[in-house]
Amino acid sequence: MTISPSSPSRSRTGRGRPPSRVLDGVRLAVTTLSVLPVRAGRVDRSAAAVAMAVAPAVGALLGLILAGVHEGLRALGSPALVAAGVTVAAGALLTRGLHLDGLADTIDALGSYRSGSAALEIMKKPDIGPFGVAAIAATLLIQAGALTEAGPWAVVTAWATGRLAVTVACRRGVPAARPEGLGSLVASSVPLPAVLGSAACVAGLALAAVPGRPWQGPAAVAAAMFAVILLLRHTVRRFGGITGDVLGAAVECAVTLTLVLLTLA
Repeated sequence: MTISPSSPSRSRTGRGRPPSRVLDGVRLAVTTLSVLPVRAGRVDRSAAAVAMAVAPAVGALLGLILAGVHEGLRALGSPALVAAGVTVAAGALLTRGLHLDGLADTIDALGSYRSGSAALEIMKKPDIGPFGVAAIAATLLIQAGALTEAGPWAVVTAWATGRLAVTVACRRGVPAARPEGLGSLVASSVPLPAVLGSAACVAGLALAAVPGRPWQGPAAVAAAMFAVILLLRHTVRRFGGITGDVLGAAVECAVTLTLVLLTLA
């Protein structure tokens, strides 16, 4: 996962004050986490902190779009597996496949049993190794299988939870593995109150994920975040911190696990 910083810009409206930090952060969240046509604003640490804190909202928006795709296909008579497959493919398109690429690179590096700079060098290679290919294939297969049983609010919850993983990964105290790249921009940028606020919002959204069992949604979110924290601890120990690829891996792991847990009978 990479991001192209833009130079600071100043607003040409009103009194010529610089654009709002919150607005810049929201723009950064949308342009980093999706292909939605939003004009980029200022890119700096303050904007990154806002962007990573509001990432779950972008995930919820993507989830709404994908739920619409899934439910629309089902209403038109599409087989459940076909509708699920198209939805998963649409999810990859809406994110440029960056999270899947990050997952593959992270798993390749972890599978090499190397640490530090040697592992980071593997992550930077343009090719994908067998571990990475298997990780992508398994992730897409599990997501598609779960979507055959998932309702619309389960889809929204899963994609919001995936981006909550980004917020958790960028909380204060989690270092960057490299001095450059997306990881260095966003690492340790989100204060704990913002993390807890985002988590509470996603948990509230999850109450509607499983009709008749309001507890199952928040429980799935909590379990997914526990798994993400374990992943982060392992990657920080192996790589020295987080990278953009680790963020992508966290997203895909959280989405997949949430879908699985939400579709348990």
